[in-house]
Amino acid sequence: MEEPRLTDRIYLDHAATTPVDPEVLQTMLPFFGTCYGNPSSVHGTGREAKRAVEQARKQAASALGASNREVFFTSGGSESDNWAIRGTVRAHGFKGRHIITTSIEHHAVLHTCRSLEREGFEVTYLPVDGKGFVNPDDVSGAIRKDTILISVMAANNEIGTIEPIEEIGRIAREHEIAFHTDAVQAAGAIPLDFHSVGADLLSVSGHKLYGPKGIGALFVRDGFRLDPFIFGGAQERSLRAGTENVPAIVGFGKAMELMHERGETQKKQITALRDLLIDGIQAALPDAVLHGDRYKRLPGNCCFSFPGVEGEALLLRLDLAGIAASSGSACTSGSLDPSHVLKAIGLPDEMAGSSLRMTIGAENTREQIEEVIRTIPPIVRDLQALRSVSYGSGMR
Repeated sequence: MEEPRLTDRIYLDHAATTPVDPEVLQTMLPFFGTCYGNPSSVHGTGREAKRAVEQARKQAASALGASNREVFFTSGGSESDNWAIRGTVRAHGFKGRHIITTSIEHHAVLHTCRSLEREGFEVTYLPVDGKGFVNPDDVSGAIRKDTILISVMAANNEIGTIEPIEEIGRIAREHEIAFHTDAVQAAGAIPLDFHSVGADLLSVSGHKLYGPKGIGALFVRDGFRLDPFIFGGAQERSLRAGTENVPAIVGFGKAMELMHERGETQKKQITALRDLLIDGIQAALPDAVLHGDRYKRLPGNCCFSFPGVEGEALLLRLDLAGIAASSGSACTSGSLDPSHVLKAIGLPDEMAGSSLRMTIGAENTREQIEEVIRTIPPIVRDLQALRSVSYGSGMR
């Protein structure tokens, strides 16, 4: 079978990354050439770059209802999560050594917490229900006198569940505990206002928002004490040293601006395609299991398991058919272990191993989704039949 050309492919892996928006690219291009200054330089070339960085900071702040002073540029979501957690415990560790998070966080949060456990901190990993929701009452119940940080993601990257972070934020404020939310998947997909959420810290990544890779931001509530993450210079108000990646920062700012401008229209378009895809798959494959809540989920997220199907085999067959999807988080796609998120919602290993995550983006069309609905069912049935024959013949 001839592999489809890239231009003919249907891309349904927007939770892994998004294409750079043409307007974002055009905004970035001058900063690879004529506008090449170092923002720390005092001459005109440097000042031009500095103005561009501050304009991007203003765009990012405005998009999430924050002040310019509350935006700190990072290399992406993973760094923002690491800095939020480590920077908080270093600055507030004198108050206690207990952290609260959930069992379905991104590994950027979970692995950071586990590394801190090896340093003597204690971490409570809250369970979630079968749809992936954390119970705010469980958050309240886990708080101790020595709790210094609560970290709960705004929306899950695998099953799309939108968490009750505003309620959790209120709980954190009532107990005067720092609150961080990983909003990497949520920003641009759901209404999000930094101050309304009640977070002290919020993580965002550019390449999930039709911006470039290698750039993100940590929003830090003005007045919140956070330890520096990288030492060596006065950049980012001496909290994150290193010469700024000006082209990426400029692109990130533009992507945040476009996200804010297009948000509601784009959300309606993507949600309609999501519902079409879910309904189509469930109608054609009644045994398909949808993970997460049917409606309280990210606009573009569709995560299924298909009994009797190996997820990797399904992905390969879809790839040959010109459809790009995922079996879970892009950051763990090389792992043979079942998704920690699917296990946390109670799935057995075999069902977790049969998962397929399809995430819809702004450039997808109704015609593409209809093609996906036509393509998936016969592939699933074929793989189920092959597995049945293999088991019936005694093969393992």
